[in-house]
Amino acid sequence: MIDDKELRDLFEIESAEHIQRLEQGFLHLETDRGNRAVLEESFREAHSLKGAARMLGLTDIERVSHRIEDILGGANKGTIPLSSEALDGLYKGLDAIRGLVGEAVTGTRSVVNTSEIIQKLRMISESGARAIRIRPFEAEEPKFSASQPDARDTEIEDFRINTIRVETQKLDELMTQAGELSVIGLRSAQRLADIEHIITQWEAISKRIAGNDASAAESPNDHARHTDMGSLLKSLRNWLFEDNSRLDFIAGELEESIGKIRLLPISSLFNLFPRMVRDLAKEKAKEVQLIIEGGETSADKRILEEMKDPLMHIVRNAVDHGIETPKERKQNGKPRAGIVRLRAYRSPAHIVIEASDDGRGLDIDLIKRAAVKRRLVSEEALSAMSPEQIHSLVFVSGISTSAFVSDISGRGVGLDVVRTNVERLKGSVQIESSPSRGLTLRILLPLTIATARVAIVTVNEIKYAVPIEYIQTLRRISGKEIFTLEGRKTIVFDHLPVPVAHLSDILTTRYPGAPSRNPQQELFPCMILSVGNDKLGILVDEILDEQEIVLKPPSKILQRIKNISGSTILGTGETCMILNPHDLIKSVKKSEVAVSEEKPAETGEAKKSLLVVEDSITVRTQMKNILEGAGYEVTVAVDGVDALNKLGLHPYDALVSDIIMPNMTGLTLTEKIRQDKKYREMPVILVTSLASADDRKRGVEAGANAYITKSSFDQRVLIETLRRLI
Repeated sequence: MIDDKELRDLFEIESAEHIQRLEQGFLHLETDRGNRAVLEESFREAHSLKGAARMLGLTDIERVSHRIEDILGGANKGTIPLSSEALDGLYKGLDAIRGLVGEAVTGTRSVVNTSEIIQKLRMISESGARAIRIRPFEAEEPKFSASQPDARDTEIEDFRINTIRVETQKLDELMTQAGELSVIGLRSAQRLADIEHIITQWEAISKRIAGNDASAAESPNDHARHTDMGSLLKSLRNWLFEDNSRLDFIAGELEESIGKIRLLPISSLFNLFPRMVRDLAKEKAKEVQLIIEGGETSADKRILEEMKDPLMHIVRNAVDHGIETPKERKQNGKPRAGIVRLRAYRSPAHIVIEASDDGRGLDIDLIKRAAVKRRLVSEEALSAMSPEQIHSLVFVSGISTSAFVSDISGRGVGLDVVRTNVERLKGSVQIESSPSRGLTLRILLPLTIATARVAIVTVNEIKYAVPIEYIQTLRRISGKEIFTLEGRKTIVFDHLPVPVAHLSDILTTRYPGAPSRNPQQELFPCMILSVGNDKLGILVDEILDEQEIVLKPPSKILQRIKNISGSTILGTGETCMILNPHDLIKSVKKSEVAVSEEKPAETGEAKKSLLVVEDSITVRTQMKNILEGAGYEVTVAVDGVDALNKLGLHPYDALVSDIIMPNMTGLTLTEKIRQDKKYREMPVILVTSLASADDRKRGVEAGANAYITKSSFDQRVLIETLRRLI
């Protein structure tokens, strides 16, 4: 680890820039290997990184950078062919540098086998017509040797923007505004002195009046004091008005300036994905071109950080499930290479991020079957839904259009994670799909997440804030307008039925002493909320005002409270909770589902039964505990033969199996299960340490419905996968 903190911070920033530019250069060379300009620029980046590492005594980084520099220099001179194998080696060298930089900056020991990486890069160098002379220190023994997670995956997973480069002009503006605030502070201190003087004069007059000393009260001194106090009050009023206006202006300028500093180009986020798409496409034996547009569009730092996971999920899905194989695309009259496009732009009210592909698109019939199987929507309701409404069902937890689940794309989790993260930023998601032509996900995000325009409402004398962008209209409705439709309170809005509920009932804040209502006689203030295709009427006691508020990040306590997205402090000094319209609609929907399912719930639902096949007693016990804790009835088997015997004695809803086992492997077990018509529809999930693309392919061919690798095992993935398949 670098001892000096200043040098450590500088090297972290500098090395990240060099690594990013090198990776961009390698991606460019994939399609244009003879581009001299890119080769020369990449050579300079490797050379600069080597020099920075040498100055800090980071020998391993220097050695790997030097080898990358040699290969790029040889490719530029034509002495080293830049083959696919050579590029793979360069990527591995870059990943090794990334891991070594992490060790130098954080002190956390990496497990990069430096000598092995250098040996691979040396072999690439020596494959040219002219061998490169080997430096003496590169013959050292390996520092240490162990396997490690891919450094690139770790970097994406830990994506956080810790530093921002700021133009000096912006800092000068902030300094000027801070100076203005200091001046206003001095003027406010003078105003305080004036107020003290007025109070002194007032107290003197008050004492004389209290003493009923009429002659003294009419003395010339009192008259002078009274005149002086009047003049001071008038001047003070004018000064305070002027200072307050100036303070509002400077505070607004300061807020805007700080907001601009936090703005970063969306390319900072988009640049995470070219390498990922390249690696996934290669692993899935597909040809995929990633096109990035609008990377110069700026967004708040927090938006970039929060959008990493949703975009990663979308891009992985596009490559894994959306884009077809070259053979399939050729049969369908498409170019061999599929296109995944990331595009960003600004509209008058939003930052828009579009992720699209020209692959299979969504299969409406598959979505319908999945929704019915999960008992989310009845077949009668589906028949009345538009294609757009059916498409939106993919955002519901457990809905998937893929018959096979892997840990490459969804990792057993549906697009609900995308919507959840976007809603956390007060955004929304739109979906467009055309069978065999592709899919577009359009994410609309607010221009700023520091402030918001809200309506202030009261319920039981408590104030709440509701974001204006979700309020379609405000109106007053009579209790006579409320009727019951399919067991829910409803009103008619724009000639359509809209569910309605009182905010106190949703928040369960009605207290025993609250006044009773006569719903037939009262006029209720009502907000019509609109979130995507959903609408909800919210009844409140009073609608007070519309304000611009500063959003406070939710505390750890509030992060887990439904219907609340954060808090703010009003101009009166009161703390006010900010309501989450997405949660409000979900709360009303869930309460209606609970009512409709109340009777069947009384009989009790039988637990789903699972057969877990695993030869390791430790893993077997752990899996059994996890699944029983999730509410499943679990039977265990020690190998494939034992599993077949137990399948013959008892029916199971699903089978979870390892692959490498004595007597009979999980693949053989899966094949035998699929040969028996009794088990052809039973879901089979393989949980294994075999993680290559060929291993996954064999799992699919054997008949598995899902394939989860133990290296990335997360019990939530397994449980979510079971919920999707059973």
